Amino acid sequence: METYTFMRELADSWVLLAMFAFFLGAAVWAFLPSHRSAREDASLIPFRNEAAPSASSETPVTNADANNSRELKGLDNV
Repeated sequence: METYTFMRELADSWVLLAMFAFFLGAAVWAFLPSHRSAREDASLIPFRNEAAPSASSETPVTNADANNSRELKGLDNV
């Protein structure tokens, strides 16, 4: 039997079966109930460094404040 033919038959059968078994094992392991806290912790990663809104954000914005912030952002050149 040629080497290519043997490797092709092996990949089409046993290696495919081994990869599928590994995938199923990894999926079952990832969703075990004992990993619940790790999944919840990972789901909150994007929100870890967010600052709470400050109390001064409720103050009304005047036209002078709007013009100053516009100049700071460089929007007058547009």
